Amino acid sequence: MLKDIMEVRPAGEYRLYLRFEDGVEGEIDLSKLVEFKGVFEPLRDVREVSKVQVDAEHRTVTWPNGADLDPDVIYSLLTGNRSRHLVVR
Repeated sequence: MLKDIMEVRPAGEYRLYLRFEDGVEGEIDLSKLVEFKGVFEPLRDVREVSKVQVDAEHRTVTWPNGADLDPDVIYSLLTGNRSRHLVVR
C-alpha cells in the first residue's frame, strides 16, 4: 500500500517532517532509523540531512548523493502500522 510523500523538510538535528498524500504527517528521527554507513554516511553531518527533498518521479525521500528512504517504512512508522517487516538499507 504505497502512499506518495508530498512534502519533506528538515526538523532539526536528524529529524525530518513528512506529509503523505492522504494527510498522514509527522516526524521521524533518522538517527534511530538508519546506520550512517555506506550511502547514508554523509548524513552524519546534519548540514547534509538538511539537503533532503522529495524525488519528483518516485515520491520518495532522497538526498543529492542518492540516499533514499522507502515510503512504506516511513508511513508505517508514522501510523504505527508495522504489519510488514521493516528494513532500511
